[in-house]
Parts: sequence; C-alpha cells; structure tokens
Amino acid sequence: MQEKAILICRYLSICEPDVIDGFQKNGYRVDEFNEKLKEPDYDTVYLKKLSDVILAGDYEFVFSINFFPIISKLCNVLRIPYVCWLVDSPVFQMYSEAVKNECNRIFIFDRALYQQFYPKNTGGIFYLPLAANTEHWDKVCREMTAADRGRYTVDISFIGSLYTEKCPYNQIRMMAEYLRGYLEGVMAAQLKIYGYNFLAEVLTPEIIGQFKEAVSWEAVPEDYEIDDAMFIADEYLGVKVSEMERIQMLNMLAQHFPVHFYTQSDTSVLQNVICCGSAESRFEMPKIFRCSKINLNPTAKSIKTGISQRIWDIMGAGGFLISNYQSELPEYFELGTEIETYGSLEELADKCSYYLQHQEARKKIARKGYEKVKQYHTYKIRIKEMLNILNTSF
Repeated sequence: MQEKAILICRYLSICEPDVIDGFQKNGYRVDEFNEKLKEPDYDTVYLKKLSDVILAGDYEFVFSINFFPIISKLCNVLRIPYVCWLVDSPVFQMYSEAVKNECNRIFIFDRALYQQFYPKNTGGIFYLPLAANTEHWDKVCREMTAADRGRYTVDISFIGSLYTEKCPYNQIRMMAEYLRGYLEGVMAAQLKIYGYNFLAEVLTPEIIGQFKEAVSWEAVPEDYEIDDAMFIADEYLGVKVSEMERIQMLNMLAQHFPVHFYTQSDTSVLQNVICCGSAESRFEMPKIFRCSKINLNPTAKSIKTGISQRIWDIMGAGGFLISNYQSELPEYFELGTEIETYGSLEELADKCSYYLQHQEARKKIARKGYEKVKQYHTYKIRIKEMLNILNTSF
C-alpha cells in the first residue's frame, strides 16, 4: 500500500505541531517546508524552492495554517490541491483573487467569516471549527512539579495581548471631530454587546470615505478585492474595541481579585494587575490553564461568531474557563455545565466572585468541559473530519 504524504508549509504558527500530529494520527506522512516567506503574495526565492520540493515529491496536497496566495497560485499551476485552515480572523490575504483558485480547499473556523468568503469559491471553502491536543496537554500537566503548581496556582489568570501594540486605530493622528465622535460612539456601543458584531453595518459610504481620507488609505495589491466596511471594522475598529475591553476587564477585576496577566504588551495602562511577562505556548501555558482557578477569554472582536483557539486550549488542558459569549458556543458546549460565559463585564465580575467561592462547582465544569473536548474535539478527530470533506470535494 502506497504511503499517503502531504507537504506542510510552516511559518511557526503555534498550531502547526498539533496539526502535524493530527495528520500523522490519521495515517499521513508529513513533510515540512520551512523556508521563510518574505511576502505572502510573491516571493521568487520561496516560489522556486517550494516548486522544486513539490515536483520532487508525491504529495496528495500542500497544507498551511492560514491562507497564502503565493502557495495557492503555485499549486494552481502545478495542479496539486492546496489545503489550508484559518485559525485567525481576519486574514487579510483572503481578499486576494487567489481565493477563487480551483486548487483551493480552505477551511474556516468562524462561521461569519466562512459566510463572508464562501461565495467567492463555493466548491473550495468550508466551515470547520478548531480543536485541542488533549494528549499533549495531559502529558505536560502530568509532568508538573510541586514548584510548578505553587507558581501557577492563582485565582484568576489571562494569557493574551492588550492589542495596544498592534492597534492601527491608535496611529491615526488627524481625524475630523465628527468622524472621531461617531466611531468612538459606535465602538463604545459594541463594547457592551456580546454575541453580535455590528461594526461593519454602521459604516455608511460617507463615513468610509472620510475614514479612508483620515488614514491616507494605501493602495492594496491589484488582485485584491477589499470590502471597505468589513476591512475597517475588522482591522481598525475591532482591534480598538478589543483593546478597550481588555483594559477595562483587567482593571475592573483587579480592584476585587488577584489577577495574573501573561503578556508581551505594554502594561502601563493597568492598575493592580499582576503582570507576569509572556508565557511559552507549548509547555507553560497548559500548566497555567490547569492550575488557575479561573481562566479568562475575551475573544477578539474580529472573531464574530466562532470559538477561538484559546477556548479549545484552556478546556483541553482541563482548565476552568469563563469566556465572553460567542454564538457558536452553544453548538458545541452546554453553557453553565461545560463552560461558563458572560454577557457583560459586570456579569463576569459576579461569576468570578461566585466561582472563587465554590471550588467544587468550578472543578465539575472544568472536568465536564475537558471530557467533551477530549471525546469530540481533538486534532485527530478534526483532521479526520477535514479529510472526509476533502475526499468528497475533489
């Protein structure tokens, strides 16, 4: 029997080792292409080296985390399927005309994002939620020392970015007073609403035109078709709302509870928060997830309906999680039984207070959430679902 093989183009995404493991558990040999990509649309050195590797091998398909037009264009020429799985939102390269290539099989974890792009390639774009590597998390947690438990056992923890360092809205220096007032009012309203993102809907053609003037709108590549409202909502306003929410959340909770925050962001805007620096993703984060009494997950606003990777990882590591409400969560988990959610920062504070005082309830939810993920949502299972879709789509 001929060995099944795929080629994965790597760029150091933290999901890549788990995806590789998932393919291997489904009987595939996974070869890795580790050339550094300088430009996602066109890089002649990358293109030549990748072409040589593909032509020298016998691969069922080429794979990457997130979508890269340069890989799609090459695979289209070489007539080999290009499979990718979006783990971020937004992914700017999805606006490339290369999304329409016949070779593509693009899997998207956020249903709203899937619905946005599906019409561009109805035979090549699919919805597929993310997953967790419970086997790896279990191994790491089994090897925890007493010192590890002492270090990571805290009341409330959050691992993530404040977005202060990557918020393009903060870089806009000249903006008309009316425009700024309108946008800040819209963002303040979105800040109070969970489970529905309306930012793009309230951007009129006049507002979009004024905004493009204010930011000196740079030309995009010729073969990109940008939805201006969606782009502004995701890349500018959504990032700003996420920044505002995280700062408010951490400062509010830190007034009442010990809050440990692991980040590379500038934390000078925080008060009373215990800032711990960055956390290594493969071997430190699962220990933090498992030992923290409460793990927080405020989903970035650009993820409109989907379940972020952080949710799967916390639950897959056996951690107790309180996440903002996302409309896809009830499709996969029983709220209040396998995961806790909040619909306002006030509700979050109340639930933190309750669960810090009710250890058994907290542990029961964490256990049930972990069991659900381990039974139905591992990378081995999810990759098998992907392969089943692929088998019927070619």
